[in-house]
Amino acid sequence: MFTLAHMKQLSLLVAFLLSIPAFAVAQAGSHKDSSISMTLVIPSYAFQVPFVDLKNRFGVNSNIGMNVIYKHKARWFLEAQGCLIFGSNVEQPGLFSNLVTSQGDIIGTDGKFADVRVFERGYCITVGGGKIWSAYRPNPNCGFFVSAGAGYIRHKIKIEDKTDVVPAIQDDYAKGYDRMTSGFCLRQSVGYIFISNRKLFNFYVAIEGVEGFTKERRTINFDEEKGNTSSRTDVLLGFRIGWVLPIFKAAPEKYYLY
Repeated sequence: MFTLAHMKQLSLLVAFLLSIPAFAVAQAGSHKDSSISMTLVIPSYAFQVPFVDLKNRFGVNSNIGMNVIYKHKARWFLEAQGCLIFGSNVEQPGLFSNLVTSQGDIIGTDGKFADVRVFERGYCITVGGGKIWSAYRPNPNCGFFVSAGAGYIRHKIKIEDKTDVVPAIQDDYAKGYDRMTSGFCLRQSVGYIFISNRKLFNFYVAIEGVEGFTKERRTINFDEEKGNTSSRTDVLLGFRIGWVLPIFKAAPEKYYLY
């Protein structure tokens, strides 16, 4: 579930992206008949599938992001992306093996079965660039693109004790089970950007891959009674769709006297 906490995190990412100096740079001109410099602000949603090491911990996930692109009139562009990763498909085997009964339940301090839920949570921030190949319809600023970037990814298992009766997984104790993982990442996208002549209907679609070269950051996992410092390769492949807000200075009106 997308909560107020996630909204706050996304707001921080948006504030970071909008602070990029290129955001304020644009070129006066008519985008209808020529390629011009402009800034593109793109809120987006992606559906992602995990691969390699990540598929052993999580299933498919959702991703809400914000891209800020500065596109030069030559159709090269610089790009920054921030996104939040969230899902409810946790595949980590034996996560509470030291807490569950032989029937697989956790007993709370009230003597009843506890309602413990787990979720995927994370974020990714990257910067990079790419190239647009103009389709010339309806204007030269639309087209297919490729981009690549690098940055930082972090993910963990979020644990919720709905009845608040299992102290062993609350507060700082949750860190012994959350498998917080982070590291350097690469990102690649192939897609299409459409910018209408009237600036009302604009969209962005892309196939996107993210490869994280990560490690677990907790010193000990309570269920395993040891830490895990081995290197991981966390891969996400997904489809992203977004709405594009183009920002540029309008061309001055021309007047003719006869």
